[in-house]
Amino acid sequence: MERTEGRRQADTILIVDDSEINRGLLENIFSRGYRIREACNGQEAMEQLADGRESICAVLLDVVMPVMDGMEVLREMNAQGWTEEIPVFLITAEAGSDVLREAYTLGVMDVISKPVVPYVVQRRIGSVIELFSARERLSSKVAEQQDEIFQQAQQIIELNMGMIEALSTAIEFRSGESGAHVRRIHDITRHMLLHTKLGEGLSEETVTHISMAAVMHDVGKIAIPDNILNKPGKLTPEEYEIMKTHTLKGAELLEKIPQMRDHAAFRYAYDIARHHHERWDGRGYPDGLRGAEASVWSQIVAVADVYDALVSKRVYKDAFSVETALDMIVGGQCGVFSPELLESFLAVEKELRGLYRPGAGQIS
Repeated sequence: MERTEGRRQADTILIVDDSEINRGLLENIFSRGYRIREACNGQEAMEQLADGRESICAVLLDVVMPVMDGMEVLREMNAQGWTEEIPVFLITAEAGSDVLREAYTLGVMDVISKPVVPYVVQRRIGSVIELFSARERLSSKVAEQQDEIFQQAQQIIELNMGMIEALSTAIEFRSGESGAHVRRIHDITRHMLLHTKLGEGLSEETVTHISMAAVMHDVGKIAIPDNILNKPGKLTPEEYEIMKTHTLKGAELLEKIPQMRDHAAFRYAYDIARHHHERWDGRGYPDGLRGAEASVWSQIVAVADVYDALVSKRVYKDAFSVETALDMIVGGQCGVFSPELLESFLAVEKELRGLYRPGAGQIS
């Protein structure tokens, strides 16, 4: 009989019977197509299964045996989940209806009466082994394809993230930034969602989408003239009004990118681009949202953006110390933030400082 290897490379039949004659008969039937292992009682069989069940493609199990009988073996195999992996056959001369009922309930594949008829037992057992082997091959192929699909999805996500970062970084270069600003906004947003109560109820996937969206918060600055974007001094009221339009321009730009509209991060990106300058007291822009009218993620990006701007050198200012920056944020000099937002931000702020050390990488 030809043997087909499954994912587990199982090629061995375990024969469990206290009769040496019966074991010899079954070995003679199957030895040309399979390797054979033997056990003279249930306990010995369990030891062999524990040590090397990956190689076993079927168990031929007698019922009445000393030390540990066949039904005890079957119960233990079922409890371990092994009957899902290995087909078990009861080969017995004594099997009442209660035994049969329990055996099938425990997952036995077939019950074969003694004395066995060689060609019958060979066909019945061989067919089931081939069926299990085919199932293993199919499962292996499906798992392999799922892994390939997952890897492709990850590559697409990384490519999307790379393109988004490239666009956002290009905009930062226009305003004299190195691109580190958008990466820090991503990291601060992700850290606050994962490590404060603000992210409660959000899945890991949603946090990833929001953090990706945070990178695009200033994408609308692409529409702001260089003489305003890079002005070293204070903006005039007219210039400030033009600068404020980057929120609306960013949301408008994101809406016009078909691929972006289909991305899971789009709704977060649109919201953040438009509303990351809203404030708790309703005195932000462009929509004058008050209190919880602004989403949690746009509020997080708002405080992250202000914090990063204060502690970093910009074309119009030198970097403030962390202490000064925190006093300004808490004191309302950069607009009013939600008390809950400030509480969460202050709880993790010392961890966020690591982003500003030379050579610092992403925080988790």
